[in-house]
Amino acid sequence: MGLRAFITGVSGLSLTADERAFLRAEQPWGFILFKRNIDTPDQVIGLVKELRDCVGRADAPVLIDQEGGRVQRLGPPHWPVYPPGAVFGTLYDIDSELGLRAARLASALIAFDLTDLGITVDCLPLADVPVAGADAVIGNRAYGTRPDKVAEIARAVTEGLATGGVLPVLKHIPGHGRATADSHLRLPVVDTPRAELERTDFAAFRPLADLPMAMTAHVVFSAIDPAQPATTSATMITQVIRDAIGFQGLLMSDDVSMNALAGSIAERTGAIFEAGCDVVLHCNGNLREMRDVAAGTPMLADEALSRADRALAARQRPDGDFDRRAARAELDELVRRAGEVSA
Repeated sequence: MGLRAFITGVSGLSLTADERAFLRAEQPWGFILFKRNIDTPDQVIGLVKELRDCVGRADAPVLIDQEGGRVQRLGPPHWPVYPPGAVFGTLYDIDSELGLRAARLASALIAFDLTDLGITVDCLPLADVPVAGADAVIGNRAYGTRPDKVAEIARAVTEGLATGGVLPVLKHIPGHGRATADSHLRLPVVDTPRAELERTDFAAFRPLADLPMAMTAHVVFSAIDPAQPATTSATMITQVIRDAIGFQGLLMSDDVSMNALAGSIAERTGAIFEAGCDVVLHCNGNLREMRDVAAGTPMLADEALSRADRALAARQRPDGDFDRRAARAELDELVRRAGEVSA
């Protein structure tokens, strides 16, 4: 049976009968978990197994947004708190090696948390470059305001994830840092000239173009395509993401149900594929919407299937020699140092 080119969320801590039937019939490429799906480690392990059993694929990718800071789906009492990305940037400004070390340690520890549960993909790192006056939706999730620094820390994050056997998703390509609105709520429009975007926003993504997966930004860049956000813009995907930035991996949309996108869920889904995304992401677990997404989603085939296969093949085995306790102690000390600088 072929795989349909979408990633779906589900509604709760375990699958309903209707969800099981839907997943068996529609065969999504992957799944994504949110806080509504998280209770205890045993429960998450059980849900992950249930998802994979429904589609009959033990390697079906299971994603999560586990950045640290305010975007952390796994948290106390069962999982530790991790610092936001800005902490790595603060340490980088003291000593670049300290910042990169902290980024590797934190992401490796996150990856081992995920691997314990059977989760294989983290929607991380961010290469967004915020500017003064931008909406706080990125804020301290970002690693800094210089594209070279952001790219270097993002690379370290991917290295840490690989240590724990987890694949990265680069986001939000080609950049959400300038957005003056939260794309969960409404459509951001960036009016910056293309030359400046190339020098700053796009420049942070270019050194990361070899990563296996990336997630689009629901942002209009009016100097390039004034009518459509990057997610539904063939011009942005072809000329900027694929050509100028050089990203050739699996390209997924950000959540199709976010308010930045116009039209019905079915219309949005169609527009995402027409623009050139390989996979559509649907997050909220609303089964009616999930059915609309599936109805408008093609089977993974040809180039998109090849990209999906290459992405999964890039996953490494967890490093069995990694000392999690020592890494956590070192990370805590580095975070303490960053706090002293920021105080």
